[in-house]
Amino acid sequence: MRCNSKNFVTRLQKQKEDGLEYVIEHYSAFVNAIAYKVLSGISMDAIDECVNDVFLAVWQNAGQFKGESKDFKNWIGMITKYKAIDLFRKLEKQQAREYSDDLLEQKSKYEDLEEQLVKKEAKNDLLLAISKLEIIDRDIFMMKYFLHLSTIEIAEALNLSKAAVENRLYRGKRRLATTNRLRERLI
Repeated sequence: MRCNSKNFVTRLQKQKEDGLEYVIEHYSAFVNAIAYKVLSGISMDAIDECVNDVFLAVWQNAGQFKGESKDFKNWIGMITKYKAIDLFRKLEKQQAREYSDDLLEQKSKYEDLEEQLVKKEAKNDLLLAISKLEIIDRDIFMMKYFLHLSTIEIAEALNLSKAAVENRLYRGKRRLATTNRLRERLI
């Protein structure tokens, strides 16, 4: 039996492939137009996906269609409309998530850069404060914290006792801390 405009619904409901072929042949432009109207702002792939989903839904749910062949156009139009809206919402949420992920990544990069700038600024402030110490204290600090020499090596290099180097480090730290607290109060 050949599928035609009078019997395509019954053939489709009996899961005959020629019924689906008839529907695709005669209603694909209509389904495409509705999908395009809803999804044209998203992508052409979304339109194709929607059309495929519609014909799959028609195939799977043909038994639920109650009506004449003249009512079939309205039924497939409604299926298309709702499938397109669902897909639009899904893709819109996905794009929003991707956009927020990009914003988080940019924010993270910005925070890393900000942290690096703060560390660099703190280091520069420390170097400036150290440069205002007496020459011997400045040398001791540079040897201890930038060259990472031990207290004994510093004492030997500067012809000082180990206790003298430790005292100068202690007093220098206190001066730097006081200078830093004063700076914080002024800011």
